[in-house]
Amino acid sequence: MRFPRSSGILLHPTSLPGRYGIGDLGDAAYRLIDSLIEAKQSLWQVLPLGPTGYGDSPYQCFSAFAGNPLLISPDKLIEDGLLTAGDVRDVPPFPEDEVDYGWVIPYKFDLLRQAARRFKSGGNGSLASAFETFCRAQANWLDDFALFMALKDAHQGAVWSTWEDDIVKRTPEAVRRWGAQLADEVFAYQFMQFAFFRQWFALKQYANERGVRIIGDIPIFVAYDSADVWAHPDLFFLDEHGAPTVVAGVPPDLFSVTGQLWGNPLYRWDVLARQDYAWWIARFRAMLTQVDILRIDHFIGFTRYWEVPASETTAIKGRYLPGPGEAIFRAVEKTLGTLPIIAEDLGVLTPEVEALRDRFEFPGMKILQFAFTDDADNAYLPHNYQSNCVVYTGTHDNDTTRGWFNSAPPPERAFAQRYLARSGEDIAYDFIRAALGSVADMAVFPLQDVLDRGNEARMNFPGKPAGNWGWRFRQDMIGDWQLKRLREMVELYGRAAKQESKEQAGEKQEA
Repeated sequence: MRFPRSSGILLHPTSLPGRYGIGDLGDAAYRLIDSLIEAKQSLWQVLPLGPTGYGDSPYQCFSAFAGNPLLISPDKLIEDGLLTAGDVRDVPPFPEDEVDYGWVIPYKFDLLRQAARRFKSGGNGSLASAFETFCRAQANWLDDFALFMALKDAHQGAVWSTWEDDIVKRTPEAVRRWGAQLADEVFAYQFMQFAFFRQWFALKQYANERGVRIIGDIPIFVAYDSADVWAHPDLFFLDEHGAPTVVAGVPPDLFSVTGQLWGNPLYRWDVLARQDYAWWIARFRAMLTQVDILRIDHFIGFTRYWEVPASETTAIKGRYLPGPGEAIFRAVEKTLGTLPIIAEDLGVLTPEVEALRDRFEFPGMKILQFAFTDDADNAYLPHNYQSNCVVYTGTHDNDTTRGWFNSAPPPERAFAQRYLARSGEDIAYDFIRAALGSVADMAVFPLQDVLDRGNEARMNFPGKPAGNWGWRFRQDMIGDWQLKRLREMVELYGRAAKQESKEQAGEKQEA
């Protein structure tokens, strides 16, 4: 699918400012949309929106379908009459520039459980019908997820394969018994999902009505400790006790002599094929209601994937096996129509990956920080782009552009200076200008680059087990001069979409 010439920012909602210790879907999210409109940007890219587990990574979620309760805005719950001003009178002094998950998680879940109890006891009865409709419409994943999370709480967070054997195997009697025993907790998790999606869809509507499309992120693999694997063990390579027999990773390369052992369970693609990829179709359908465009992480895995025995401690002793190839996208496209997908095709590209990407006209990704490692033939240099691609200054896995420039080897810095014909003093905006001026249909840059932040603002260090995903910005970091600068650039390079003002959008809604 080809996309119009456009541009925007990459920012996960956890990075938004606010007083509750973590960004949420409240007023700061709406101000971000307003800032994008002011700067004539038309894209907002987020990371996976699911409920995070150990390590707080949005790429290791308890569900491929659920939303992250930590993103629910307490202020919006107050507006709905499900919390009171008194409930949030004594907010802890959370840091403004980072998320302290160990502190935030118990605080926010306590608030959310208060709201669930108030809702169950009749608070805001006008939402009761909407809640029941939501639970019925999402029952195919919501029932399993809510029970899974309640069971995890009942087992002090233990991995599902260590629970009692009958509930590990999901016998009907065990599901009924545990569901009755944990009814209040199951209800609370259903309520949290209702609240999350109620707030998310309101925000998405606000963005869409003003010409801003949201790019979501769908990891190819799911976490082992997830409702997806517990509820659908037949789709994964597991033993009779529910433990994985083989796991995902990548082989040794120039960056790691032992490879990367991700640990995600691997799909039984033969089983999925016999089911006409029904689980994947459901996943794509759900995601395409949440966002407008999907970035598929590790797209390469659909052509081949690295299988490692679960007993291994490194990824060295693995093997490549073929993925489903075009069959899965044919099946999804047959049901859902043309797919608005970005293929994360970074790394060593094979002819099979390029053919699959191009057969469906999925744009691939170009990273400017990768462009200056060798010579003029580097595929990430703008003069080598085809228009059907998305150019990024960097992503959540990279350093900020300022941080990259400060630490890059001298030859790379010198190459960048010569190529851009700039000194590097304004390197973040030099990169933004190069991205916007390229032929790439879409250009996306992390907000950290718009703010010209250094290494301290990096979102993720791949391979680092803890301390990631915590960066936040303060509202006073975004000034009119930055928005004006971006607006002038997108107008100069033909990326300024026609957008409605807040007043125009309001008048349309009233009409």
